[in-house]
Amino acid sequence: MINRYKMAKHMSLTITDTSLTFARKEDAIIAEAALNGISIIRTSVDAERLDAASCVRHYKSLSQVERAFRHCRPHIVDGMAYGTVCAHIFLRMLAYTVEWHMREAWRELLFADEDQAARASRDPAERSAGAKAKVARRCHEDGTPIHSFQTLLAELAAIVRNTCTLSGVDDTSPFTITTQPSLFQQRALECVARFPV
Repeated sequence: MINRYKMAKHMSLTITDTSLTFARKEDAIIAEAALNGISIIRTSVDAERLDAASCVRHYKSLSQVERAFRHCRPHIVDGMAYGTVCAHIFLRMLAYTVEWHMREAWRELLFADEDQAARASRDPAERSAGAKAKVARRCHEDGTPIHSFQTLLAELAAIVRNTCTLSGVDDTSPFTITTQPSLFQQRALECVARFPV
């Protein structure tokens, strides 16, 4: 139990053949609580090139790269050919690049901060007032919902291409019909079309 929850450092245990007594180490608990949520980021880059706030911003952006490569490692095993590993990493990087461009294009439709210019001057731990307002109201001015990246993809997945043939007619070639996008789906597609690549 001690190892399971990793809390032995905060408990004083006395175990005998007939008893178990324990007590909390209050000083250790208070000391750790004072540091709870504090991280230290150290860099070898000098302050003229990268100030503290920019360092934190760059560090936080690593989470996006980590998310893109999260499922990569289990598939790369010892004994894989070098070319196979390189191809796998290349495809993962390509997918990450496409996702990044989509997120940027859909920034206005997502729970994302639209004021990118202000990022350089505000506290990197804080979201902008606009991003907080999006989270609070949960919908755009026209009443359409604000999406996460996953829910927006699910919304667009409703656009399908059907391959059709005419029954009872000989020698007809199959043809395709794509479902008509809703106004919101059309807006999302237009955002991608407008985004400079």
